[in-house]
Amino acid sequence: MTDGRNQERTLVLLRHAKTEQLRGEGPDAERPLTARGRADAAAAGAWLARHALLPDVVLCSTARRARQTWHGLAMGMTGSPPEGGPTGPTPVVRYEPTAYEAQPEELLKLVRAVAPDTGTVLLVAHNPGISLLSALLDPQRADPDGLRTTDLVVHRPTTRWAALAPGGAPITARHTARG
Repeated sequence: MTDGRNQERTLVLLRHAKTEQLRGEGPDAERPLTARGRADAAAAGAWLARHALLPDVVLCSTARRARQTWHGLAMGMTGSPPEGGPTGPTPVVRYEPTAYEAQPEELLKLVRAVAPDTGTVLLVAHNPGISLLSALLDPQRADPDGLRTTDLVVHRPTTRWAALAPGGAPITARHTARG
């Protein structure tokens, strides 16, 4: 985990993993992950662990698929063979109802509200908001096609969390996790 006191901040954006298609009259927010989605979420956690990007704070949509993605990611970060990643301290997890169907400005508001000494923030959310937030933070390097399922984009904010603004967090890495 990053020591927030050293002024280095990392924001990891993650689009939830692959989900089942909506069947019948059930609400969209209750769609579960597919088997591939669960495997991809664990692979995303292993990638974060291998790259020392373990979160201090997790901001997660309350939609079932986002919660399941976070759970799989957390399991993948534990270093189960063959990943071998570090477990690290347990992050603070905040399930955020406003992250479901959020516009990029709403997601940015959630990030701005984290404690100032937080080093690494992981935001698990949905398209189009999560892709648009990435493009808002780094319009030059953002993927014009947006984030696919289980895409991770690592941004390095150049300011305090509360002052995070458009163009203020260059992309330093991206990865599409596949299990």
